[in-house]
Amino acid sequence: MSDSTASGPAYCPASSRPYVLVSAILASSMGFIDGSVVSLAMPVIRRDLDASLIDAQWISNAYMLFLAALVLLGGAAGDVFGIRKIFVAGIAFFVVTSVGCALATSAEMLIGMRAAQGIGAAFMVPSSLAIIAKSYPPDIRGKAIGQWAAFSSLTTALGPFVGGVVLSIGADWVWRLVFAINLPIGALALWMLLAKVPDDRPAQHRRLDWPGAALATGGLGFIAWGLTDFGIAPESRVASPWLWVFIGVALFAVFIAWERRAAEPMVKLGLFASRAFSGANLYTLVLYFGFTAVLFFLPMTVVSAWGVPEWQVSLVFLPLSASIALFSSAAGRLADRIGPRLPLTLGAAIVCVAYTGLTLSFNAMQLWTVTFPFLVLSGIGMACLVSPLSTAVMMATPDQDTGLASGINNAVARAAGLLAVAGLGAIAGIVFGAIAGTQVPGVEFGGLLVQPLDPAAETLRIAATNNAFQAVAGAAAVMALIAALLAWTTQPSWPAKPEALSKAAADAGEMP
Repeated sequence: MSDSTASGPAYCPASSRPYVLVSAILASSMGFIDGSVVSLAMPVIRRDLDASLIDAQWISNAYMLFLAALVLLGGAAGDVFGIRKIFVAGIAFFVVTSVGCALATSAEMLIGMRAAQGIGAAFMVPSSLAIIAKSYPPDIRGKAIGQWAAFSSLTTALGPFVGGVVLSIGADWVWRLVFAINLPIGALALWMLLAKVPDDRPAQHRRLDWPGAALATGGLGFIAWGLTDFGIAPESRVASPWLWVFIGVALFAVFIAWERRAAEPMVKLGLFASRAFSGANLYTLVLYFGFTAVLFFLPMTVVSAWGVPEWQVSLVFLPLSASIALFSSAAGRLADRIGPRLPLTLGAAIVCVAYTGLTLSFNAMQLWTVTFPFLVLSGIGMACLVSPLSTAVMMATPDQDTGLASGINNAVARAAGLLAVAGLGAIAGIVFGAIAGTQVPGVEFGGLLVQPLDPAAETLRIAATNNAFQAVAGAAAVMALIAALLAWTTQPSWPAKPEALSKAAADAGEMP
């Protein structure tokens, strides 16, 4: 057996490859499921830990912050130290911090554990695909990646439903199982990797860009905190929200300056000289800003205000995963033939129509007859654009930088979600407070009641909650419209480069 780089013959013997594939599926599924089920569990988490809306935002954002800022560093670490070592370390850290989340006794402790969990995910998620690419020879690598994408999509689709069923038990402590389940899953993945998969030699000898990672984390963190701070009463603020945003922007300016001068930068800024590459990433930023906001705040709204059980809420999102699984390949082939402009524009336009319908009809409070069809429509729109977006990124990138380009696009999508939960959470809180006023004391947007309210106050709370989500959905619709315009004005309409097709097909399996 001989070691090699990812571009050469696979280092892993054939007998070990099934263990590589299963461990990669388990690890990526933990990362994908964690984000979706946590948003579903947020109302009961808030009640059990007496967490505020700001706490809820940062239970999500602490995870996304470190995942978005460090995912490129995590991918590079595999090249420097060996993919199996980094994959094992990422899974182990993710599992340990998941147990910490399950044992959290306060919102502050949970936020801290979620931040640590995001660090583990930043090293685990990119390694799950990288170890498959390095373990399988080129002639069967595409099949293995396809299996990884298919099974990961299946577990990602079923995870929220299973989580919803568990949450519907009704006990306040049951949300802890959402995190505790990662222990047996991660332990199985670690056993397979350590017992059945040989270690690999590092592919590169270079330094990791730790200063760049610190600056990116600080910049994103301060901007997100500033946006969140707009939802806090002025008398409770430490400083103006604009100050935190300014500090974050200044840190990003320093980050860009550092990346220009660094001998081995985390991000090749020269890639953004391409109009198509910059346009594709800006498209990702605005589209996933709205998409993540709807995914995060809709379950919170429907569970807390409409009284719908968590298992039913989880079902309304199944068409999203199903549509992507069923239609992404066809959308990818269309992008290959005619270029990504039309699929990206059409997909974002469909999402815009769906979110507009969601905004206008939400007060009807009819989950299955009104809200569900619009969510199905949004799933069709996302299926139209996920694979073509990967194609657009690959087309605009030199062949030697396609892995980095895919990582950048993934990080942009995570950052968009971070900013959406921070910014639109503040808007939702402001709208709720403006409508509820002082007539519903001690109640925030998206929170479950500890004690019943009188009928008039309860009616006002439900109306305020619905209007707050309408503001979120309306903003998401505007973002989808902007994305459609960006796609039409920045993306090419001629066929994709043939050499980019296999790379695009591989990346299409993972939705950013």
